[in-house]
Amino acid sequence: MAARKIDSLGDTARQIREHPIVARLLDDPELRAQIRSAYMSGRSAYGRMNNGKGPTKALLEDKKLQKDLREAANSLREVSEGLRAPRRRRRRPLLRLILLSIAGGIAALALSEGLRSKLLDLLFGAEEEFDYTSTTTPPPPPDPSTASTVTNHETVSAEAAPADESDASDSEPAAASN
Repeated sequence: MAARKIDSLGDTARQIREHPIVARLLDDPELRAQIRSAYMSGRSAYGRMNNGKGPTKALLEDKKLQKDLREAANSLREVSEGLRAPRRRRRRPLLRLILLSIAGGIAALALSEGLRSKLLDLLFGAEEEFDYTSTTTPPPPPDPSTASTVTNHETVSAEAAPADESDASDSEPAAASN
């Protein structure tokens, strides 16, 4: 019989421990502090109420009693809100700042060619810059305005030279036939 009662109490204790509100009270130190504050304020208010004056007179005239009751009510309201609301996640502003900085740095590198080249120069050293000319490609064609002038000049001089020779060759047979 005693073993059954112990098992029954153990089951009850496990069920109580697994209840979400109880688990929350055991895990959340801020919630426990609010409950403690409400208890202490209520205890102080109860002590001031039983000081020998009537309860009506104490409630209306005693400012410290009114303050203790107000603190107890506020603490109990915060406890009830804390139990109803989902557990707030702990904020980590430093982690958020680090992640935001990393994302901003990656975006800046992706968007800025100058920043990318500076980073590459820092990591691998500055590159030497030189002009590369290929030996396998033909040289570029000359400027068209310069080429036409030279071609016209060569054409004129080439036409003038054979004309003199043809005149001389024409005159020789004519002289030979005279």
